Formats: sequence, C-alpha cells, structure tokens
Amino acid sequence: ILNIQPVVPLSLTLDWNLIARVILPVVYQPDAAVESGGTFGLGDTSATFFMAPRKPGFLIWGVGPALLLPTATADVLGTGKWGVGPSVVLLVQPTPLSVGVLANNVWSVFGSGDRPAVNQLLLQYFLTYNLPQGWYVTSAPILTANWKATGDKWVIPFGAGAGKVFTVAGQALNGSVSAYYNVVRPEGSADWQLRVQLAFLFPEGKKKGK
Repeated sequence: ILNIQPVVPLSLTLDWNLIARVILPVVYQPDAAVESGGTFGLGDTSATFFMAPRKPGFLIWGVGPALLLPTATADVLGTGKWGVGPSVVLLVQPTPLSVGVLANNVWSVFGSGDRPAVNQLLLQYFLTYNLPQGWYVTSAPILTANWKATGDKWVIPFGAGAGKVFTVAGQALNGSVSAYYNVVRPEGSADWQLRVQLAFLFPEGKKKGK
C-alpha cells in the first residue's frame, strides 16, 4: 500500500483552523487463493476535517468528521460504500517528547447494496522522542477494529522506528522507517508491517527582519 496523504491547515478565523487530512491509497492486493497474481489500483479514500484552535494551550486538539469515499477501482480493493463518523486528535509536546492519539469510527451510510455494511474503528497513538540534529525515535502503530467481522475483529500492532528531519535543496523533509508486529490479528492476515515514510514539510516561518 502506498498512501498519498496530504495534511493541510486552512485558516478559518482569527481563532480557528480547519485541518484537512486526506489518505488516498494505491494498493496491490495479492490473490490469497493462488500462489501468484493479484489486483492493482486505487483503494477507498479517507478524508478527515479537524476544527482546531489556532492558539492551543498545552493540549493541542481537533475534532471533526471522518469520511469514507468509495474510490476503489476494484471490488477487492474497497468497500463500495460511502461512510461518515466522528474523529478526534489530541497531542501534547513536553520537550523532548510528542505524545498523542488520533481516533475515528466510520459507519457506512449508503452505497452498493451487494456489499457488506461498514462499521470500523481506527485508533493511532504516537510517541516520539526527539534527538539532536533532527533525529528521533518513534512508535505510531495503527490499531483497527472491524465491528462487523464475525471472527477476530482487531488488528493490534506493536513496534517502533526511527527518522530524521532534514533538508534537500532548501526543501524540508521528514523521513522514517518503522516495523510493527501484529500481536492481535484475524486469521490469514499479515504477521508484520513495514512502514517507510517521506513527508514534504512546508512550515509557516517568521517573516524576514522579524
């Protein structure tokens, strides 16, 4: 899975921002019934919109709707459903740590009548310890629960990784590699996850001369 994931803060008023977070997955799904072959294409898009104060205190937070958009190019890559639910993110940054959690639960509201209904929880906690020269160690597993599943409902990974914030030709980048073992998982699902991330950063800097 290649996730294309822009996160864009938009100024609404002097007191509030709207933070748009979109995840468009490009997926190769191996065919579990045979030894080779699979399906390649787009998966369903997730879009979340957080209302967040522009000048938060010690606790940084945001709340808003999470949307599921049936953009999958093949049935095996998506749900065939439109969905909606609540989402929340909480974050504190006591130096040198960043600690937080992001959660949402999405229910299908309409879509293909031939496809199962969706009721799914996503929970991601993240813990980052910042080191000198832009390096850091991190743990940010993504826990999911499929409440409609008849068997094991949860995928619970555990692991960690490391990364660095750096610049190339004046462009700020954040790169990391992490690995997670799926301690709890449905039968037949993957044992391990390997995550490689490269983020392009566009921070709002101070104006020259100030």
